[in-house]
Amino acid sequence: MSKIWFITGAARGLGAEIAKAALAAGDRVVVTGRRREALEATFGPDSDSVLSLSLDVTREADAVTAVDAALARFGRIDVLVNNAGYGNLGLFEETTDAEARAQYDTNVFGLYNVTRAVLPTMRGQRSGRIFNISSVGGLVGGEGGSLYCATKFAVEGFSESIAREVAPFGVHVTIVEPGFFRTDFLDETSVRYGSRQIDDYAEISTQMKAFWDARNHAQAGDPAKLGRVLIDLADRAAPPLRFAAGSDALAMIGGKIDSLRAELDAWSDLSVTTDGDDLPAPSEATAGAWR
Repeated sequence: MSKIWFITGAARGLGAEIAKAALAAGDRVVVTGRRREALEATFGPDSDSVLSLSLDVTREADAVTAVDAALARFGRIDVLVNNAGYGNLGLFEETTDAEARAQYDTNVFGLYNVTRAVLPTMRGQRSGRIFNISSVGGLVGGEGGSLYCATKFAVEGFSESIAREVAPFGVHVTIVEPGFFRTDFLDETSVRYGSRQIDDYAEISTQMKAFWDARNHAQAGDPAKLGRVLIDLADRAAPPLRFAAGSDALAMIGGKIDSLRAELDAWSDLSVTTDGDDLPAPSEATAGAWR
């Protein structure tokens, strides 16, 4: 049976390629973005298989309106792809409070808004797939990633938590962690840097921007291939909670896991000294994540 996809940030980049892969598989797709004309430029006019909708994910009412329009057209939503987002790669002290809040409004609260609007339908269907597009930066932080990585770390924790909440209703959540893909992510129309300039950071800030500029549209990852992989994952009876996309993501996340294990083991003797004398039996202490 063909699926109904609802994809945010679909006018270009990963979102557009995921939508194209779904259409090629014979599915129907609701593509959303801030500018409907940009969606029509990519996918053409609305048809039996495509519905283009304006959606500013930072506005909760917009998310509800878009989901209602999708349901009115296609009757259900089988797959949600929370892809809308951008990167602020400024050094932390060179960013402002307003820039930090804007990054969270799109990457985190925007994802919340759309998920909150779609979940009642998926619960009612007792089925659904949610792909939350995180990043290798959702597990590995680095210079210039304080705001962006913080939002993707938030997406990781949110997704891991709701995956448990919605599983009883037949809804699967997968966190997609792309490495560096050949999209407009580093283009001047997308990426943002801090608006403040601090002399102590001048050299590293200049070097960092030059590093990213040199990699714009030269990344290793192929967005079309990732789109086809998501079609595959949407058909899996037991999809993964996390999916690392790209050999660079595998290497970086693998390195993080090794680092965590080494540090955990190195400090374990001190860690256990914080336990109380009335420590519960292991089976009680570890029953469920928070229960």
